[in-house]
Amino acid sequence: MPPPLLTPGNPIHDLASRLRRLPPSCGPVRLIGVDGHAGSGKTTFAGSLAAALGGAPVLHLDDIATHEELFGWTGRLLSGVIEPLGRGETARYAPYDWTARAFGPLTEFPAAPVVLLEGVGAGRRALRPWLARLLWMELPHEQAWERGRRRDGGEQSDFWDGWVQAELRHFAEDPTRPFADHVVRQCPEGYEVLPGPSGTPGPDQFVTHREGPSAAC
Repeated sequence: MPPPLLTPGNPIHDLASRLRRLPPSCGPVRLIGVDGHAGSGKTTFAGSLAAALGGAPVLHLDDIATHEELFGWTGRLLSGVIEPLGRGETARYAPYDWTARAFGPLTEFPAAPVVLLEGVGAGRRALRPWLARLLWMELPHEQAWERGRRRDGGEQSDFWDGWVQAELRHFAEDPTRPFADHVVRQCPEGYEVLPGPSGTPGPDQFVTHREGPSAAC
C-alpha cells in the first residue's frame, strides 16, 4: 500500500497537527503512546505519523524488551529514557538484538517536541502519567496475532506461542484500551482516527476518517 498523502484532511496529517499543539507531558516532550496487540500495525502507523510530524523520533519497545523480559522492562525504560527526556536531556539506551539475544551499543534518543513510544505496553499504567496522548490500534487480537505469525514465519512459532500467553496476561493485569484517547483503524486507503474509550469528543477529542467515501473500514 503506498504511503498516504500527508495533506490537510488526511487523518494522519490532522492528528499530527493536533498532537503538536498539546502541552508537553514529559518535561519539554509531548510523549505519544501507540499501543495495540502484536501484529496490529503499530510500527507502520507510527512511522507514518512520525513522517507527518516532520520526522519525530520513534522509540520501539521491541528495542527495550528482551526474551527474558517481554513485559518486565518498565524500570529500564523509565530510568534510561523517560526520566532523561523529562529533564530535557538526550536519553541513551542499548537496543536489544533479538537475534544475538544481547544488548547492542548505546544509542542516543533526543528530547524532541513530539516523541512516539510504540509497542505492546506503551500505554501501561506506569507510563500513562508521562503520556500526552494514548493511541490504540484497533484490531482484534486473533487477527493481529495471525498477521504477526505470517510476518515472522514458521521459525518463530515457538516464540509466538509464548508471546501470546504473555500478552494475554499483560493486558488482563494492565489493560490499555480503556484508557486510550483515540483508536486507530487501518483501512484499505489509509486510516481512521476515532475517539477512544477514555473520553467523548470535545476540544481535544476529534473524529477523522479515511479519504474517499465514508464507508466503514
